[in-house]
Order: sequence, then structure tokens, then C-alpha cells
Amino acid sequence: MTVKAFEMEITPADRVVERIGATLILTCNTTGCALPKFSWRTQMDYPLGGKVYNNKTHSTLTMNPVSAENYNDYLCTVICNKEKKEKSVKVELYSFPSDPIIETSASLVVGETATVICKIHDVFPSDHLELLLKKDEQILHRKTFEGDVSTKTETKTVAYSFNLTTEDNGKEIVCVARLQIAGMDFEPKERLTSLKLNANFGPQNTSINASPGNSLMEGHFLKLTCMTDSNPPAQVFWRKHLAKETIQHFIENSVLSIPHAHFTDSGQYICEVVNPVTNKTEKATTNIVIQAPPKNASLMVFPSSSVKEGESVTISCSATGVPAVQIILEKKIGDVVTTLKTEDGKYTIDKVQPEDAGKYECTFTNKFGNHSLDVELDVKVPPQNITVLVYPSENVKEGENVTIMCSTYSNPPSQMILKKVNQDEEIILPAVNGTFTLYNVTKNDTGRYLLDVFNEVGNNIKVIEIAVVGKLEKPDQIMPLMIALSCVTAIAIPVVAILIYVSRKAKINGSYSLVKALRLKV
Repeated sequence: MTVKAFEMEITPADRVVERIGATLILTCNTTGCALPKFSWRTQMDYPLGGKVYNNKTHSTLTMNPVSAENYNDYLCTVICNKEKKEKSVKVELYSFPSDPIIETSASLVVGETATVICKIHDVFPSDHLELLLKKDEQILHRKTFEGDVSTKTETKTVAYSFNLTTEDNGKEIVCVARLQIAGMDFEPKERLTSLKLNANFGPQNTSINASPGNSLMEGHFLKLTCMTDSNPPAQVFWRKHLAKETIQHFIENSVLSIPHAHFTDSGQYICEVVNPVTNKTEKATTNIVIQAPPKNASLMVFPSSSVKEGESVTISCSATGVPAVQIILEKKIGDVVTTLKTEDGKYTIDKVQPEDAGKYECTFTNKFGNHSLDVELDVKVPPQNITVLVYPSENVKEGENVTIMCSTYSNPPSQMILKKVNQDEEIILPAVNGTFTLYNVTKNDTGRYLLDVFNEVGNNIKVIEIAVVGKLEKPDQIMPLMIALSCVTAIAIPVVAILIYVSRKAKINGSYSLVKALRLKV
């Protein structure tokens, strides 16, 4: 029978590469020995950093978990019947458990300095580590840790600072970590992490787009869009300038819609944008013109459309509209039309005269339409140009009839009162059909008469002296006189008719009877 020789082996043999944190078992096996004695030690007699389990023919050294202190040469010694044998195994370790981490400033703002930090945790051995920072394949920074000898895992960091621009927004920052150990076989030997830059900026290049345009017809749809470059998106506020530098506030939205644009929607619109992160503000303005036919047309007369002769009067025409409204003021008397020269739609008559009375018409025109307004100017005139006729004359004989006729011009039409004045009392005579007639006068009718012509504007008084003398002759004696009077009457009647017509044309109608009045007094 052949006896096997005493032999031993260690597995893994010679060299082992293990990740820190894993479990490593070294086994020492024997053959040809019934009762071997095992022992384990490290080079330089460092602690084993593991537990030994002996069996009949083999012994194990278990490191669970493997730590940096297990980076060593391990020797297994076996004694069998005073025969001693030894073998060693080199344990090499590494730690590269996770991808790097990229950190940046809490808020990256264009124009300010941005710092990018790359960290890699639990690296071993760190003296073989290389860290790179890249931006769109451009290497920003490279760092190695040669000579950084450590007996435990470490966290290594690389940082890079640069001035942030708007072009950097959205670009990719890559951190590459490489653990290159010659002759050591493990994977991965390279890890990387990427991060897209979120560069806060703006707002900038702010503008307003008006659709269908900055000038449109009343009633059309108007859409204003505020456009700006900003990260994060800007908050938008709409405003509109009003009169006296006040501002009207609108919605907080990038789009301002007016479904049916009105003439009053014309004006300057302001889009104000605010970046909530950078706290920067920018504005854009645009002028909107809503075209419309003449609007808000008015025709006013100051102080009134009914004025006294000699007063000042102003006729004012005004309207709004786009394009600008042309205003024409005309005076119309019958078929006669006179165009008047206005200043800012106003026409002033410093001292109004009767001939200024009539219809005044304002016409408001632009290319989208026209509109007209008119007013009647009434000029009030006191009685003037008074003419008094006494027929047959102021000196008459008893028994005759005396007719007093008065013509005048006034507006409104005048009223007339005939008064007889004596020492005791004043007698007021009523009117009858436009003339004053004294029938069958007597000497008692002799005296002074006052003719008062008046209207609401003023009055005028005329004095008439009537003298009654002697009685008429008997009929046979006065026949030739009657014939002569008949001839005179034939001529006078047409004259009287003409005078009455003139009086009526002058807006005067008044008739008084002295005889009837006196009879009433009796």
C-alpha cells in the first residue's frame, strides 16, 4: 500500500483581489496527514481581521466583511508529525462602490460665479483615483490623488468654479471617476454621473406681439402676447396707461385678449415680466390704435342757444375717433350755407347781432363714417326802429276818428300799451287788431299819450301829443270837404294797408281803441 506524502495548498492561490465590504474566505487544505495542526498569521504580524475555523484536513480564515486592514499577505502554516509547511496568499483590496455625486450652488444665476462639486464616496485605494469634470465633452478640471496613502476608504472631492452664461443653460456637466490599478482585475474601473445645468436668468429680450396688429377696427378681436427669455419662466403683469399718468392693472398672464375691441381700448399697453428667482424685472410697451368712426360727438352753445344782442356766444363742436375726426361748422339760413372758420372746433361771436341768428350745423367726418348735429341760435332783440304814424294827424276836430299805428323790430315780438296821462290819473288803453283808434274824438281826448313798446329784453316809449279843436261843419257846408277827404282816403287806405303789412312782418301786432276804453271807464 502506497502512503501519500504530506502536502498542503491555499485557495485562492497566490493572489486575490476583493472588494471592501464583501466576504472573503481563505482555505488551507492538507493531504497525507491525519491530524494536521493549522495556524494563520499576517506578514508583519498584523491582526488577522477575520475568524479561523479548523477542520480535520483544512482550515478557513473568513473575513466578513472585508475591510481595509485586510490588505495584507496571509500565511497558512501546517504541522504534521513535526513536518512544517507554509504557503501564503496576497490579499489586495479595492473600494469603488457607487457613482459620483454632482452638487452645484443652490441657485445658479447667469452672470454670477457657479461652483460645481463632484464627490466619490468610499474609495480605496485613493492614490489610484482620478476625477474629471467635463462640460459638453470639454474637460473643465482634472485631479489625481497620487501619494495620498490611506488605510481606509475615503470620500474624495473635486470642485470647479466658472462664470455662468445663458449659453450654459441646459448644458451637461459630467463627473468621471476612474480607479485604475495595474494588474488588478475588477469592474467597473470607471464610473460617471451627469447633470444638466439649470442656469437662472432673465427676463431678457422682452417684447409684445399684437395680433392682428397694432391698428385695427373697432369690434375686432385683439390678442396681445408678452414674449420674454427667462429661466424659470417669468411672471407677467399687464398694465395700461390712462390719463393723468395713472395706470390700470390687468390680468397676470402672458396673453391679454380683448374679444371685441372698443375705441376706448386704444392706448399704451405695458408688459412687465419678473423672474421670481433672480428678482429681475423687464418691461415692454406697445401702442394700440382702435380705429372707429366719429364717437362722442357733441355740439354745445355757451352760455346758451338763446342770447341777447351784444352778448358773446361760443359754439363748440367736439368728437373722438381714429383716424382723427375732421370738424366742419356751417351756418344755414334757408338755401344759403356759410362755412365758418373754427379753432379746435370752437367758433366765437364776440357781440352777437340779429343777423347771427339761425341754424348752425357741425359735421364730424373720418374715413369710417360721418355724423351731424345742429342747433338753432336765437338772438333776442329789444324793440328798435320804432315808427309811429297818426292818421289823419295829431291835430283833429271834434267828431273825427284818430288812428295810431306803430311798427318796430324785436325778438321775441313786442307788446304795446297806449297810456293817456293827465294830472289826476293814468289811463291804460287796451289793444285791438294792431292799431289804436280814437272814435269821434272830443276835446276831452286832447292830451299826451305814451306808447310803451316792450318785450322780455327791453322796452321803448314814444310820446304822442293829440289836440282836438272845434266841431265839424254842417253836412251841406262840408260836402266839398267830404269829397276831398274821400279822395285822400282813397289814397291813404293803400298806404295804411302797406304799413299794417310792414308792422306784421316786423313781428308786431297790437291794437287799442281809445273810444272803447273810455266808454269802459264811463
